[in-house]
Amino acid sequence: MKFLELMPLTAEMLSAAVELDQLCLGGLWTLDGYRRELESPNSDLIVLQADSSSELLGLGCVWAILDEAHITVLAVHPNYRQQGFGQALLCSLLTLAWQRGLEWATLEVKVSNQIAISLYRKFDFQEVGRRRRYYQDTGEDALILWRKGLQHQEFPRTLQTWKRQIDDRLYQSGWHLSWIRESDRAPLCE
Repeated sequence: MKFLELMPLTAEMLSAAVELDQLCLGGLWTLDGYRRELESPNSDLIVLQADSSSELLGLGCVWAILDEAHITVLAVHPNYRQQGFGQALLCSLLTLAWQRGLEWATLEVKVSNQIAISLYRKFDFQEVGRRRRYYQDTGEDALILWRKGLQHQEFPRTLQTWKRQIDDRLYQSGWHLSWIRESDRAPLCE
């Protein structure tokens, strides 16, 4: 059994985060960009790391904007895709948004990224619009996806159900995941 850990991004991991960003997202953010996010009280940055390695296998970021969770980064190392890592990251980002008291989540995704769109639909994201030529590298449109009801009374149970399903999927692939605990998070600024 291989062990995985979801944890907050630390300053020591910034270079590895930039490397993973470059590999998966073509350099969405620079080192300074990640440093600003790490210092922002409105950002939660998380990473997925194998217990025995300093290599980052996944990366996620969510911004708190008023009562909205804006998912800005969700990346899984190409060698580790299709194993449930993206599901674990997304579930953790939604958990962090719920803990902050945010009402809904939103994100943009390339219209051609059917794997990501399928992932988001599993988590009840709905298409609400399109941003024409949003991605500068390809000129491709972005779908705008929303997920409402984060503060609904049923949502904590939904999160637990998702976590059990993700744990089962990872276990079948030979992984055991340690989820982010509330005590692992930096204090939230009011």
